[in-house]
Amino acid sequence: MAAQKGDVDAIRALLTASHPHVHRFARTVCLSEQDAEDATQEAMIILYRKIGTLRASAALASWIFQIVRNECLRLIVTSRRRRQEPIDSVQDASHDVTLEHEVIQRLEVERVAVAIAELPDDQRRVLILRDVYGHSGKHVANSLGLSVAAMKSRLHRARTAVRDRLDVPDKGRQPPSES
Repeated sequence: MAAQKGDVDAIRALLTASHPHVHRFARTVCLSEQDAEDATQEAMIILYRKIGTLRASAALASWIFQIVRNECLRLIVTSRRRRQEPIDSVQDASHDVTLEHEVIQRLEVERVAVAIAELPDDQRRVLILRDVYGHSGKHVANSLGLSVAAMKSRLHRARTAVRDRLDVPDKGRQPPSES
């Protein structure tokens, strides 16, 4: 990858192409649009500074999403520390419910990110291109040099593996019976 070797035009193209996908992911993890913007910007800066240290270009998506996730979590912790304003007792209960919901949601995002990161490279690439970036099946297959059938097979295996790791029951499968 030319960007890894310091080619400025290649780095610029990589940053330009990655930005919308990184920002979309940041909006799902961060608490606010401003935090998503900040996390995206920080991820782009880190990507620019450290692209040369990346060992495998196939790991780029996982790496950048990990940076965004960590930055969003850092921003959540920082904003919680900054907001030490008193809350009256009427708002306190609703605030606790909202905070609890946010924490549970962030933990779910973390679990999904870990499950995706644990997939074999071929499955992870298909899943990220199709389900995270939202590319069409034909585009994903062409991008990875696969037939559409092979892409669908890998996507199915990836989704099944993630679902199994998360213990999410598949509507079409029966749960194992206890003997």
